[in-house]
Amino acid sequence: MKKVLLSLFIVVGMTIPSFAATTYSSAARVQEVGEKLLTSNGIPKTNIQFMVVSDTPNNSEFINNKVINVSSAELAFAGNDNETAAVVATEIGHIILGHSSKNKVISMLTTPTNTDVAPNATLQTFASNYKTTKQDKEADLVAVNLMVSAGYNPLALIVVLTKQTGTYWDTLVGRPANAEKALNVYDYISYTYPDKLKVGYGCNEYRNFLAYADTITETRKESKKLTKAYNKTYSKAKKNTAKSITKFKTRGGISGWDAVYGLLNTPVPSTTK
Repeated sequence: MKKVLLSLFIVVGMTIPSFAATTYSSAARVQEVGEKLLTSNGIPKTNIQFMVVSDTPNNSEFINNKVINVSSAELAFAGNDNETAAVVATEIGHIILGHSSKNKVISMLTTPTNTDVAPNATLQTFASNYKTTKQDKEADLVAVNLMVSAGYNPLALIVVLTKQTGTYWDTLVGRPANAEKALNVYDYISYTYPDKLKVGYGCNEYRNFLAYADTITETRKESKKLTKAYNKTYSKAKKNTAKSITKFKTRGGISGWDAVYGLLNTPVPSTTK
């Protein structure tokens, strides 16, 4: 009996290190995956560093420090390089679109000068959430392009989005987490990279998402009006995302909004003698 127990301990001891060696660490893969995303899309990786942060990523200083911050909370949902690429590519997408600089410019130009007027907190929150969702959806589509060019499966972005915790309302109506964003990615891939849908993605999150998305896409196919709107929306998105990436590269790694923000913050030369 003692020999049997000893043999079991030996087997367990041999298998534990083997299991640990195969445990995937998304944080450890960020730099290599990020560099592949950049070089595969013709964006020089020189002096660009990827950093995993615990709070909300702030990449507003990218043009100065060349650091791309990636959320550890988002990476927690990444179980392979495809999914890590989805998280990293989305942050690169925000940088390419210049969202941080755009927000700064808009704030500079729209901040009320009359401080006696109290802002409406509810309207401010609604506007902020709408802006954030809109920018996230734009960055997601740029991320899809970056992932495809680098050889990653873009459907992984849908998986990362739907792995996250949904709202109470999501659960009540039976839809996956981040359903609006995930469907936006799915529709864009369907329009721009239809062959990628045929490849699929082998996990429960993606299968559950398809069960939700299929009912929507089938309804759309039966409506000429909805189909026309879909084609118009994603035809425009396809052109805009490709154009944004091209302009980012030709400007030397800055967006148009970065350039505008830089001009607005350039001191005006004094004319006094």
